[in-house]
Amino acid sequence: MSNPARIDVHQHIVPPDYANWLTQHGIKPGGGSLPKWSVEDAINMMDEHGIATGILSVSTPGVHLGNDAEARVKAREVNEFAAKVVSAHPHRFGFFATLTLPDVDGAIAEAVYAMEELHAAGVVLLANTHGRYLGEKDFDPLMQELNRRHAVVFVHPSELPGPSVQGVPSFAADFLLDTTRAAINLIVSGTMTRYTNLKVILSHAGGFIPYAAHRMAPVCSPDGNVETGLENLRRFYFDTALSSSPTALPSLLAFADPSHILYGSDSPFAPVQAVSRFTDGLDTYPLDNQLRSAINRMNAETLFPQFANVLTPISNS
Repeated sequence: MSNPARIDVHQHIVPPDYANWLTQHGIKPGGGSLPKWSVEDAINMMDEHGIATGILSVSTPGVHLGNDAEARVKAREVNEFAAKVVSAHPHRFGFFATLTLPDVDGAIAEAVYAMEELHAAGVVLLANTHGRYLGEKDFDPLMQELNRRHAVVFVHPSELPGPSVQGVPSFAADFLLDTTRAAINLIVSGTMTRYTNLKVILSHAGGFIPYAAHRMAPVCSPDGNVETGLENLRRFYFDTALSSSPTALPSLLAFADPSHILYGSDSPFAPVQAVSRFTDGLDTYPLDNQLRSAINRMNAETLFPQFANVLTPISNS
């Protein structure tokens, strides 16, 4: 453990009732089975990998399976469950509130409740819900409210709105495209221009963005200017979950604003062995100490100053 006191912005929570609900609907997120989750297992994983604080979020498919009323009930349930975990372990966890898109009214109400009453660190939004991508004009009232609160928005991929390829699980490739689509749409729709107070974190190093940024850049500028498009893409924050490999990490470092790279584990959907492999990849990559500290912790502190005083892992605290 060479880098203690990381802040993990991409760590998932799987409330038991939520897991049972998904199982009843026959849902296997990302093409695989739901991982088991407990506070104890999460803290053990964090201690093993030098993570002082994990910011918890519900992964795909979120809570909207087609019924607005049901989604509102489930969002409240998972958010209150997460808030109780944080309350019991305030030095180890924060959480991103689950919302109810495409139910915009429900999403606004839940965001206000979660941020004001439950002290959520921000919100998690799926890149698309039932084929409707972030950046849609109809979602503007929610974005306006989040912008007013200078909110951190964690964007997590979901199932692509189209047929899957047999034998290719969603997490292998579709998730990366889903995040990329959402990010580009947030720019070309003008959402990122209208709501400049939003701090948007993209999962998994932003999908394909670092690798293909120069190809995407003309689309991400009103006049097709490459440099403007690159500047717009660099406004995003990028986590390192499943992305600090010998091939992906150099691309991310070459593209992203160094102050916008954040550590992420993707636990427990990423098993402990995968978390270790990618964390070791970050630890052994030749970085100067300042940048290494920034990625592991300092960059996240600027987004989440409430965690700035948690300097070392403290088991069961």
